[in-house]
Amino acid sequence: MAFQKAVKGTILVGGGAVATVLGLSQFAHYRRKQVNLAFVEAADYVSEPVNREPPSREAQILTLKNTSEFDILVIGGGATGSGCALDAVTRGLKTALVERDDFSSGTSSRSTKLIHGGVRYLQKAIMKLDIEQYRLVKEALHERANLLEIAPHLSAPLPIMLPIYKWWQLPYYWVGIKLYDLVAGSNCLKSSYVLSKSRALEHFPMLQKDRLVGAIVYYDGQHNDARMNLAIALTAARYGAATANYMEVVSLLKKTDPQTGKERVSGARCKDVLTGQEFDVRAKCVINATGPFTDTVRKMDDKNAAAICQPSAGVHIVMPGYYSPESMGLLDPATSDGRVIFFLPWQKMTIAGTTDTPTDVTHHPVPSEEDINFILNEVRNYLSCDVEVRRGDVLAAWSGIRPLVTDPKSADTQSISRNHVVDISESGLITIAGGKWTTYRSMAEDTINAAVKTHDLKAGPSRTVGLFLQGGKDWSPTLYIRLVQDYGLESEVAQHLAATYGDKAFEVAKMASVTGKRWPIVGVRLVSEFPYIEAEVKYGVKEYACTAVDMISRRTRLAFLNVQAAEEALPRIVELMGKELHWDDSKKKEELETARKFLYYEMGYKSRSEQLTDRSEISLLPSDIDRYKKRFHKFDADQKGFITIVDVQRVLESIGVQMDENTLHEILNEVDLNKNGQVELNEFLQLMSAIQKGRVSGSRLAILMKTAEENLDRRVPIPVDRSCGGL
Repeated sequence: MAFQKAVKGTILVGGGAVATVLGLSQFAHYRRKQVNLAFVEAADYVSEPVNREPPSREAQILTLKNTSEFDILVIGGGATGSGCALDAVTRGLKTALVERDDFSSGTSSRSTKLIHGGVRYLQKAIMKLDIEQYRLVKEALHERANLLEIAPHLSAPLPIMLPIYKWWQLPYYWVGIKLYDLVAGSNCLKSSYVLSKSRALEHFPMLQKDRLVGAIVYYDGQHNDARMNLAIALTAARYGAATANYMEVVSLLKKTDPQTGKERVSGARCKDVLTGQEFDVRAKCVINATGPFTDTVRKMDDKNAAAICQPSAGVHIVMPGYYSPESMGLLDPATSDGRVIFFLPWQKMTIAGTTDTPTDVTHHPVPSEEDINFILNEVRNYLSCDVEVRRGDVLAAWSGIRPLVTDPKSADTQSISRNHVVDISESGLITIAGGKWTTYRSMAEDTINAAVKTHDLKAGPSRTVGLFLQGGKDWSPTLYIRLVQDYGLESEVAQHLAATYGDKAFEVAKMASVTGKRWPIVGVRLVSEFPYIEAEVKYGVKEYACTAVDMISRRTRLAFLNVQAAEEALPRIVELMGKELHWDDSKKKEELETARKFLYYEMGYKSRSEQLTDRSEISLLPSDIDRYKKRFHKFDADQKGFITIVDVQRVLESIGVQMDENTLHEILNEVDLNKNGQVELNEFLQLMSAIQKGRVSGSRLAILMKTAEENLDRRVPIPVDRSCGGL
């Protein structure tokens, strides 16, 4: 790819002169006194992976400390930063990467999960005759094809339906989508096509049928974003890059250039967030790939540096899988306020989003109730009136901060495209900003090209096109069958492992615990309704997971799929991680509290709890109140005005049902608003009122009491699994 000549103080726009518009060797975590690893200098030249598996975090930190000088030091472990590290190390450059939190802990794990060229960018390119927007789409479509090839286990093509409700829109959108196919050229995944009204409803039966005239279906890619980011970082580590998460840059190092007499960035002072230890990492070139925090690092270099990023918050919600077909997404191209909303199947759930709102930069973005309700209202506009879109069916919600490049002529962030820029400061700090998930690889290539030119590094061309990411090389669509046959895993669990770890799934299967059942033989689940197993926690530690939040949100995706399920799995996850990482009881308690706080604020649990509080209004008809009081009093036989675990156990025993005390405690705790160990009549009526309004769904106590009432004489088992477990 052509690359514009880099000079001090210039901003290079990606894609040339303008923005490119488009068995396993075990390694354990040791106690500090147990670490006994030989000093390893970073590799000078790499053509093949130097490590069959990524080294341990302790070994990586030793390399960071003991390497006299790296060629490249990347700050930031998101998709772009990890991509820069992989691009650099595969060119033969001594490479280091540090990340203050976990890999993909920021924006890269909170995306719409699409690998796409950007249909709306192509529309802008055509309407405004914008060549840069066109190049953005062209480049992104090329990168889409490459990503689907190098990580086939983590990505796949996804058909997306564009419903048409006005006849004149049919030819208009058809031409636009066909142009999208045309721009993709040989990288077109599958050709788009038109559906009649009846065929559209066949494929997407939940669709609003009134006034529907037909639909257009086109193809883009979908992926598991956090796992994809992790695969990039792990691949870089295998090729010899010294990568470390929880390694914060506290300041930049500088030295005077003897030829010019000017200060040049020469490395960074790093702090191990987990131990507090600080040390210097020296490098010929430092790359700032910190996404929304781009300007923070730039101001470390020059306190007077002008801001080049304008952060924008994008909120997504996750709903039960029955809201969308298993293999068909939906695009709303023109919402009530002009935004674009995607409605997509993902991990057997349904993801909807996104919003696009200016925001302040924070490490802990929180989804607002206003944004959640905006998405729900837009979803209601496209779904049949037979489908009740309930607030209580929101299983998880999150906000991601996009690092958009500021256009000073733009009045709002919606009109800012995600072109990327490479900025080279007077002191030699290289910043990569903007861009989008899909184009991370080309962004990294442009950045390393700039680094090589500016700092006169000895390196060849980029080698990352077609370079398989960890787990992708020997993956096949039928790999999961071998996992079932060889290890005795459930088919669902085997498919999940194959789709998450690729050809490394066998290593996870080897670590799986025996269930003690006839079938499955191995693979104890962390929570009953999801295919995540305990062995993934042990393996996740080998993938640099250091906290319980790492495990529930990025090694597994439980927090992004169902926050209630994630909270239920937490105690066992902390117990397993504690054994691997030698946590004492105090550390385990701290991890539990931190993870619950993460779920409460960042993953939508706070919004869930606000749907049912001790101040919730009771809006029930008198007849409903009488009916619910009678149900309540079947459990409160002593007319105390409240029920406890003992009361519930008594009723269950009377109909021959046994349930352990811990499960009953969890069920009552969901409704016990004042947390006094009992559910009062008023709390029960508040719950039933919230259920009627759609604010709460899947309450296990409500289901249990209703079923018990109906079956007191029939003596049949009562189901207590979550029904969607909605927020």
